[in-house]
Amino acid sequence: MASFIKGSLTGKWDRVRAGLVHAFSTRSEAEPLTIEDLALLQRIADAVVQRRMAAPAVVFLESLGPMNFLGSQALHFFAPIIELAFSAQEVSQVAALLERRDTTVRLIALIEAASALREAAAR
Repeated sequence: MASFIKGSLTGKWDRVRAGLVHAFSTRSEAEPLTIEDLALLQRIADAVVQRRMAAPAVVFLESLGPMNFLGSQALHFFAPIIELAFSAQEVSQVAALLERRDTTVRLIALIEAASALREAAAR
């Protein structure tokens, strides 16, 4: 009887460990970004660079990068108000993108690339 209980507890412990392996992981294992997501990020980067706000935007994104998930949840919360100025599809798409950890890094790279391209064209 003791071996039955021991085997049962061992099996349960293995299932719990398997479930918690990725519970606190900081790596993003989501699917790659779609073409529409990349196009939206590029439009955002172009709008930031066009307004000559590349440096403040990069600093802002780097400082708030770890809290991007909270930002996405706030965006979901304020969606009814924000949808007065922007389309509902874009608001939900941005909120879904902010839930991913790699989105801010990619957006920073797009802003820096667009800014460098603009500076090169100005010379």
